Amino acid sequence: MSAPLTPLLLLPLVLSSALQPPRRPAAPLHHVPTLVPHSPTPLGRSRFSAHTRLDFSTHCNSSCFHQGHEAADKLAFETLYWDGSRTLTNVDVRDEDDDDDDEGGVRPTRKRVRRQIYGADGRFNIQGDHFLLDYPFSAAVRISTGCTGVLVSRWHVLTAAHCVHDGKDYVKGARKLRVGFLIPPSVNATRGDPSSAKKPLVRWVRVRRTRVPKGWIQGPQEVSMDFDYALLELRSPHRRPFMRLAVAPDLDDLAGRRIHFSGFDSDRPGELVYRFCPVEQESSDLIYQHCDARPGASGSGVYGRVWDNSLERWERKVIGIFSGHQWLEIDGENKDYNVAVRITPLKFAQICYWVHGNRLDCSQD
Repeated sequence: MSAPLTPLLLLPLVLSSALQPPRRPAAPLHHVPTLVPHSPTPLGRSRFSAHTRLDFSTHCNSSCFHQGHEAADKLAFETLYWDGSRTLTNVDVRDEDDDDDDEGGVRPTRKRVRRQIYGADGRFNIQGDHFLLDYPFSAAVRISTGCTGVLVSRWHVLTAAHCVHDGKDYVKGARKLRVGFLIPPSVNATRGDPSSAKKPLVRWVRVRRTRVPKGWIQGPQEVSMDFDYALLELRSPHRRPFMRLAVAPDLDDLAGRRIHFSGFDSDRPGELVYRFCPVEQESSDLIYQHCDARPGASGSGVYGRVWDNSLERWERKVIGIFSGHQWLEIDGENKDYNVAVRITPLKFAQICYWVHGNRLDCSQD
């Protein structure tokens, strides 16, 4: 049985402790390669035949853990438009920096743990105007297929690819994909229904187009998880604060070596759920951790405090996308982790191009 949740009144103290940055910044500049897109090639219309799979799980052995999968052909991307039409855009990569592909050592843990919820449940329900309208919680949004997303511009939402595409075709719900903005209880309150003051509502906005990397489409399962991200463009802009993207730093350059994310976990319907935890280990493309999560949290923006050289201060930035869980087989021993896709320099260049539509705006973090 899970331990009782920390009272909401203690949440500010928890957040303050979790987000306390180190005194000395040590974040190096990341070289971001240039992504040069080709002219889009028209594709046939999607059949929307896939079923949404919220409980996404993969298996990886030592070979796939150490192998880097980023290549120009996998960074090509497919665009799905609101009317069901599709295009494929191939890309070239220039001035690619190989430093990002260094192999990370495995530091296995001794204890075998249960998947998704690890020991006492460490999640916090975010309730009330003070928190729901407060950054960074206000940047979390719902995806109509049952997942979570994070606002990364006034027009764009970053989420997990498996929330809209199963690797072969788009899910049924992607035909009329929508993004949901949680409205605080006080905004819903009416004189005729006092109980509505306790019920958050959702304002839905249609998606204009969806972009998915080719590395996710028709790729081997263990490779696909490395590309489990998608970008949604809204039909109309929102007015909420959004989170900036950053290349995922090395653990030593991440404040407290902790990550954080908020999502709409399926076992707590209608609630925004926040959690944080230390990073256990990382590969060139994935972040391994034991943050408690349930289906529905997929697509959450994983963020940490990283040093912003231009502002000369620590900033919360999205450094990954929560994907699901993975069985990692190292030296004959299976261990279960919750996994997030790292935003590498190449992925940063790709997502940044999707957002800005101009590679010149994506030359550096």
